[in-house]
Amino acid sequence: MSWTENDVPTQAGRVAVVTGANTGLGFETARVLAQKGAEVVLAVRNPDKGAEAVRRIAAAAPCATVRLQRLDLGSLESVREAAAELRESTPRIDLLVNNAGVMYPPKQTTADGFELQFGTNHLGHFAWTAQVLDLLLDVPGSRVVTVASLAHRIRAAIHFDDLQWERSYERVAAYGQSKLANLLFHYELQRRLEARASGERGTVAVAAHPGIADTELVRNLPKALQFAQVAAPLFSHDAAHGALAQLRAATDPSVLGGQYYGPDATGERRGAPRLVTSSAQSLDLDLQRRLWAVSEELTGVSFPV
Repeated sequence: MSWTENDVPTQAGRVAVVTGANTGLGFETARVLAQKGAEVVLAVRNPDKGAEAVRRIAAAAPCATVRLQRLDLGSLESVREAAAELRESTPRIDLLVNNAGVMYPPKQTTADGFELQFGTNHLGHFAWTAQVLDLLLDVPGSRVVTVASLAHRIRAAIHFDDLQWERSYERVAAYGQSKLANLLFHYELQRRLEARASGERGTVAVAAHPGIADTELVRNLPKALQFAQVAAPLFSHDAAHGALAQLRAATDPSVLGGQYYGPDATGERRGAPRLVTSSAQSLDLDLQRRLWAVSEELTGVSFPV
């Protein structure tokens, strides 16, 4: 049976934090959670765009509680400041949805000198999760949702000898590395959460991917792939449908820790969300542990699990 946003159970009394919630998948996720009664924190880099998102959500859900938290995942200093501010304003979190990301930009680095896609999509969320995770750990039914991508299969590898693409840069492969890193992080986090859990209602990690969604992420498509924008309606879906997989991962009572959700159509490009399987590489235990250790070293954070 097809799963839609109408299947999201009530979120009344729950607190959800969604990164990159001012547009695209993040906005649609925040909108649905707010309409279902959650208190939603939009963790965004641009406060002006965030304020506009708050207005749009308020129009769709007049009784919702929606607020902003400035967060630039491309700066470890900003991540530390945002985590400290969130801890002061928010005593507990039920849902942490790590949605924000960049795709296929020209060669750029973060404020800390990391390649932009790896630094934002993986390291930024890694550091962010480490510093707010204790707000979830004692909350029954809490979840960390990592938004991955079909790209974790496309020219994807973890280049430990050149993580920052300093010798050469290939934007598609660099994006694939960052999304593979998201899944490696997800699985290792779930294993650590399981080791800590004292009961069935402990915090779990769940992952999801949107298939091919028509969002602002495609603005940096390489010229060789720009034909895809013209043909997009043939194999993609809009942001509202693309967000369903992460909404199911975040809210479906039947979801289990360590699972991965994506669209049900051929190739997982679009459709209703269902349980899917990630690549064999993403399931490599040694790779998961090695990336975790390197990520702690690069970001200077440690996890409470």
